[in-house]
Amino acid sequence: MHRGKGMKFVGDSRVPAERKPNIPKDYSEYPGKTEAFWPNFLLKEWMVGAVFLIGFLCLTIAHPSPLERIADPTDTGYIPLPDWYFLFLYQLLKYSYASGPYTVIGAMVIPGLAFGALLLAPFIDRGPERRPTRRPLATAFMLLAIAGIFYLTWESVVTHDWEAAKKQGEISDVKIDKNADGYKIAQANTCTSCHGGELSGGASAPKLVGTGLKPEEIAKIAKDGQGKMPAGVFKGSDEELKKMSEYLSELK
Repeated sequence: MHRGKGMKFVGDSRVPAERKPNIPKDYSEYPGKTEAFWPNFLLKEWMVGAVFLIGFLCLTIAHPSPLERIADPTDTGYIPLPDWYFLFLYQLLKYSYASGPYTVIGAMVIPGLAFGALLLAPFIDRGPERRPTRRPLATAFMLLAIAGIFYLTWESVVTHDWEAAKKQGEISDVKIDKNADGYKIAQANTCTSCHGGELSGGASAPKLVGTGLKPEEIAKIAKDGQGKMPAGVFKGSDEELKKMSEYLSELK
C-alpha cells in the first residue's frame, strides 16, 4: 500500500498467533554427546560419592578423632588451636597491632577489608580481559592474599607448642571432687586459674594430679613458689593450707 511519494506500509507481525512451548530436544537427538540424567548420569554420581564416603570412613577408623578432655572455662592456661582454615586469622591475633586493646582490628577490621574487597572485585574491575598477564593489579592482589594466608598458616603451625597442647588435652580418669574443702580453698586462692578447673595443668602451670608430693612439700611450694609460680600466691590461713595440701597430695 502506497501513500504519497516514497512511503510504503507493509504489514508485519512478529508475534505468532499460536504460542508453542519452547521444549528442548531430547538427548537422543544428539547421539554420542549426551546421556540420560536418570539413571545413567545419576548412577555415576552415586558411585563416585560412595567411593569417597567409604574412603572417608576408612580414614576415621584408621585415625580416630583426637578427642581431649572436657572443656574447662576456668582454665586460662589452655592453648587453643582452631581448625586449619582459621589458622591464619588465629595467627593474626598474636601480633601486637591486632591483639589486646586492638583485638577488633585483627578480628573484624582486617578480615572485613579483605573479604569486602573480594566481594567488590567484580564491581571494581569490570574489564573484558581474563588473562592474568593483562590484569596486573588483580593478579598482584590475588597472589599477595594467597601468600599472606600461606605464611600466617605456616607461622601458626610452627610456633604452636604441640607438646604442651598434647599434655593439657589428655583425658584423665581422675575425678575431681569440686565440693571438697581442699578444692574450694585452691579455687579461692586462684590455683584453678593456672592449673585448670580439673587441676590437670596447662601451658603455664603443671598438673596437680598425681604429683607424688607430700602435703608438706605442696604447702612449701604454695607459700614460697616454684618455677614460674611466684611466692605469696596462697593468701589463706595455715589451716586452709594444710587442708589444701592434703587434698592435692591424695589425688592420684
